[in-house]
Amino acid sequence: MNIDRFKHQHVEILSGISLLRRLSHQGVSDHAVDIAHELKTLAQVVIQHLAIEDRILYPSLEQSGNERMARMSADYQNDMKGIANAFINFARRWANATMLTRNPEGFRAEANTVLKNVHDRMLRENREFYPAIEAL
Repeated sequence: MNIDRFKHQHVEILSGISLLRRLSHQGVSDHAVDIAHELKTLAQVVIQHLAIEDRILYPSLEQSGNERMARMSADYQNDMKGIANAFINFARRWANATMLTRNPEGFRAEANTVLKNVHDRMLRENREFYPAIEAL
C-alpha cells in the first residue's frame, strides 16, 4: 500500500503545528489574525487526512487478511477519535482572531494540550504505524 500521501500530510500537519507554536510564542494577541488563518489551514489538512484514513486506510488494513495489521488499524482508529474530536472543537473555537485576542492565555493553554496530542500522534504513526504498513 502506498502511503506517501499520508506521510506528506503528516509533514504539513507537523509544520502547521510548529508555525502555530512560533506565532503563539511571539504573542497570541499580536498575531491573532495569522494564528486564526493558520489554524483554519491546519484544520483543513487534518480533517482531510482523517477522512481519507477513515474511508481508505483503515478499511483497507482491516480487510488486508493480516490479523496483526487489522488489530493495529482498529486500535489506531479508535485512539484517534478522541484526539480528532478535541482538535476539531479546538479549531472551531479558536479560528477567530477576536476570540484569540480576548483570551490569549485560554488559547495557549488549550493549544498546549490539543496540539501536543496531535503532534505526538503524528510522530507515533510515523515511528510505528506507517513502517508496519509499509512492511506488508
